[in-house]
Amino acid sequence: MKILFLTNKPPFPPKDGGSIATMAMIRSFAESGNEITVLAMNTRKHHVTPFEIPGDIQRNIIIHLVEVPAPITVYGALLNFLFSRLPYNAERFINTRYQKKLELLLSANSYDIIQLEGLYLVPYIQVIRKLCKSVIVYRSHNIEHEIWERTVKNSKWYKKDYLKNLAKRIEKFEKDAINQYDLLVPITKYDELKLVAMGNSKPSLAIPTGIDTLNLKPFNPGFNMNLFYIGALDWIPNQEGLRWFIVNSFPQVIAKFPDIELKIAGRNAPLWFIKELSHPNITFLGEIEDASEFYSQNGIMIVPLLSGSGMRIKIVEGMSYSKSIVTTKVGCEGIDAENGKHIFITDDPGEFSKYIITLLNDRNLIASTGERASAFIQQHYDNKEL
Repeated sequence: MKILFLTNKPPFPPKDGGSIATMAMIRSFAESGNEITVLAMNTRKHHVTPFEIPGDIQRNIIIHLVEVPAPITVYGALLNFLFSRLPYNAERFINTRYQKKLELLLSANSYDIIQLEGLYLVPYIQVIRKLCKSVIVYRSHNIEHEIWERTVKNSKWYKKDYLKNLAKRIEKFEKDAINQYDLLVPITKYDELKLVAMGNSKPSLAIPTGIDTLNLKPFNPGFNMNLFYIGALDWIPNQEGLRWFIVNSFPQVIAKFPDIELKIAGRNAPLWFIKELSHPNITFLGEIEDASEFYSQNGIMIVPLLSGSGMRIKIVEGMSYSKSIVTTKVGCEGIDAENGKHIFITDDPGEFSKYIITLLNDRNLIASTGERASAFIQQHYDNKEL
């Protein structure tokens, strides 16, 4: 089949959950013998050049990059707030240059499927309907308005009003998108049920993001007895989750293990947040080149997430590397791992620290939990099987 993917950022390099999820499905479809074309917005935040895309990808996948700045500015947010009914998140990706390139591709090619990777591609459905009869698939990476509703609860008063307004706008935008497509592909079963409750009546199939199990490194229990975190640090839920852990749980761990080290890796951390990470027991590494090496060389993984939606790809990755992981209910949302068997889950800061302390006191528990986690991922989250 000929399949066209529409994305609001380049799917390569796969550095965050969205690009990892998109690239995994694109690769899997290409390896299954389908003819794949990608029309990607080349944004200021996620900018790439054609030379940065590996040759094996370019040989098997046709990639068109369209310059769409999509900046995030205070001025832009203010204009949107005063003069638009659309959420600022969505308005940034409505672009004439991108639409014209889409029209050219649809005029010159016949696609069996056109897949929209995320909510902010939905405005282009009208263009597609006018020019072709392709099956339109909406791949929902998360419930967008839920992310912002949860963020509002954990925000300070001066941000709350704006974020509350934004959450309402996104909810309306998300509800308006329901049933415009032909097929719904949520990334978790939870999201599928949520979208059905919101009114979806189209066929749907939840397909989580997995990993390439053939490239997994063998389990090695000999690692540093430290804590580590990896995630995009320009994302508000990651910032607030780390702050919650450092303030409420980390002191209890330090009291038991004064020399414990927390290594934090993540791109685009704002300067004010880097200053908050200044702590004798914290090492901030910024963006790292090799995530797999970072997983392999470090000990217990923490994913303290209080808001957000969808699926945490980093947890799947961490489990695939046989890591013992302590997270929250939101963190493990969409991953059917069993608490205490494959992973440790709690929203209580005291219990969060107790799980960590228990693991630090028991290397055998770290090893056995990691082995079960890796086996679980290989059984349920292999990309080719998905």
